[in-house]
Amino acid sequence: MADDRLDVRELTRRLNAALGGTLVATLAGSKDTKISHTWAKDGGPAPRAEAVRRLAFAYEQWQKVDEAEGEHVARLWFIGANPWLDYDTPVNAIREGLYKEVGNAAQALVDDSFSG
Repeated sequence: MADDRLDVRELTRRLNAALGGTLVATLAGSKDTKISHTWAKDGGPAPRAEAVRRLAFAYEQWQKVDEAEGEHVARLWFIGANPWLDYDTPVNAIREGLYKEVGNAAQALVDDSFSG
C-alpha cells in the first residue's frame, strides 16, 4: 500500500479527521486530550515511540475497516464495545497495547465472521 510510509504527522492528521483529537490522544496513551493536534502540526513536538506505534497501528486498522465497511462503521467500530475484545473498545485496547487482539477483531469484522 502506498500509505504504509506516511509520516507520523500525516497519520495523526488523518486519524484526527476520522476519529477526533480526543480519541486519537486516548488511543495513543496520552492524558492530554489536545496533544494529537499538536503532533499533527508541522514543526510541533513528535509523539513518543510507543505512541507512534499505536498511531500507526490504529491507522492500519482504520484503513482496513473503512475500506470494508465505510467511514461511519469504522468510526463506530473504534468506539463500540467489541465482543472480540471482551467488550472493551478498540480505542482502549490499542492504548493497552493489545495489537494482536485488535487486529483479529478488525479482521473478523472485515471477514464478516462476527459472532457474539
